Amino acid sequence: MPDYKPVFPDLIDAAQVVASTAPRPIGKTDAAQRAETAASTGGDPLLEFAGRTNPYIDYQSIDLLLSLQHPRSDGYDEMCFFVMGQVKELLFRGLHFELYNAREQLRQGEIVNAIEILSRASAFTDYITGSWDVLQTISAEGFNQFRDHLSTASGQLSFMYRHVEFVLGNKSRRLASAHKNLPHIWPAMEAALTSPSLYDAAIAQLHAAGHPVDARALDRDWSETYSPNASVAAAWRQVYDDPRPENPLYRLAETLIALDEKMSLYRWRHYTSVHKIIGYKPGTGGSAGVGWLRQVTEHRFFPELWEIRTGF
Repeated sequence: MPDYKPVFPDLIDAAQVVASTAPRPIGKTDAAQRAETAASTGGDPLLEFAGRTNPYIDYQSIDLLLSLQHPRSDGYDEMCFFVMGQVKELLFRGLHFELYNAREQLRQGEIVNAIEILSRASAFTDYITGSWDVLQTISAEGFNQFRDHLSTASGQLSFMYRHVEFVLGNKSRRLASAHKNLPHIWPAMEAALTSPSLYDAAIAQLHAAGHPVDARALDRDWSETYSPNASVAAAWRQVYDDPRPENPLYRLAETLIALDEKMSLYRWRHYTSVHKIIGYKPGTGGSAGVGWLRQVTEHRFFPELWEIRTGF
């Protein structure tokens, strides 16, 4: 257990930070203006700005972002836990953006565009999985120094991760209901719960391409977690009969199963890291802890793409 206390550098006077969530005013430049500026500075960076801010800070509200770390204890490891938790939420936001847009492209029949977008989604997933490299440096003893200060806070309450799960098709009305009391979050959560997923959009493209798909896989209660369908498996098997790069459905299938694998690796790292830190103690949010996480590692978002491997 660390026997030293954290020292927090005083970097920002939070009282002077503009706390609005609205985008801050910032100008635009073009190539000619940038060339002119570089000529006027002799190639050195601009260092003098009017007012009380600068464009870099204003573009992403950096001073506000870096004012939002508030560890609650004297435990040295809590700052790491706090920062990495916020980093993961930002990464989930980025991942969801890509998955959401990939689904929109599939809905429009633009399979190649969706594949391109999903390549970035895969990169996001790798990066999120890598966050456990930092988090697992927190020792069991170090975590215990601040765990009581979490109250019942738990990653299970991450609405951004829930959006990722829902757009991938792992729906749960019960887990979504944790956000019902949040009027600024619930409408979008409910819409995600009741909307077709990325995989539903892919199945619709199978049907549009002439592969026979059961009507129950094309029009169902979207708030239910997707269940495997024999006609969908047969359709994907037909796709794999033409495994050419020029076959967009084949490329889509390979992209989807690769993403599913990466999500499984993220969940496995989550499970093993938590197991290492808290063992079999109950989770802060009421779950059985690692027992619950182990169960979750076995979920597959696109089950038929795994099932048909047996028949190759």
